[in-house]
Amino acid sequence: MPELPEVQTILDALTPLILHQTIHDIHIHWPGVVDRPPTEVFRAELRGRSVVKSKRRGKYMLFGLDDGQTLIMHLRMTGKMRVVPAQSPLQRHDRLSFAFENGQTWHFNDQRKFGRAYLVADAAEIVSKLGPEPLGADFTPANFHARIARRRAPIKSLLLDQRLVAGIGNIYADEALYRARIHPLRTGAELSLADAATLVDAIRQVLQQALAEMGTTLRDYRRPDGSAGSFQNSLSVFRRTGQPCLSCGAPISRIVVGGRSTHFCPREQPYP
Repeated sequence: MPELPEVQTILDALTPLILHQTIHDIHIHWPGVVDRPPTEVFRAELRGRSVVKSKRRGKYMLFGLDDGQTLIMHLRMTGKMRVVPAQSPLQRHDRLSFAFENGQTWHFNDQRKFGRAYLVADAAEIVSKLGPEPLGADFTPANFHARIARRRAPIKSLLLDQRLVAGIGNIYADEALYRARIHPLRTGAELSLADAATLVDAIRQVLQQALAEMGTTLRDYRRPDGSAGSFQNSLSVFRRTGQPCLSCGAPISRIVVGGRSTHFCPREQPYP
């Protein structure tokens, strides 16, 4: 699933291609892609509108429209975006297309059909329950520690809880825990304020590096021009089961935490 670095990278590349372009028509190739409102209302409300601003919140892309409404897109597991000339053929798995008056078309492609589009008067309807942004000023060691101090769930699961911190998924949770030298099964209640500070710093470092390297491409993720990210070449533990730790040489271990594959170094991240 695209996480914060992938979503931000896609948004940064997409925004100049669609900003201030008037939507001439909307083609819904699979009705399930539109979460709300009903598809006919969705089409009617978007026709003639233009995107005047964009931002990311967690793993959501928010596109502010000229009438004050917000178009929200969530890529989920396999969502991709591209902007091409209107005469370009549809691709397999295209679910939603926005035709612009300038002759370009913005396509949302999603093989697994988990991605969704929302058109709302108030973006808070969708994103209000999200926790702080991990690269934001309010994601501090003290605030993060206060949120997890009484939690008995494994820290790996807590990092994936979008209500605690927004935008982190499986890849960057594993990588941040490795950099912080924290075992993924340690509970939130077991972590001290110093541990929380180390982890906050590790989260920021890994996300900033992944942003600089345009995200992680393991299979589906691509930028709107079709190019891949490169952070997969910098992974320390994720999907490196059995390979030597880059620090100590011990084999990387894999366990399942909360139903998610979890990778760590048993020597560098010992369970106390």
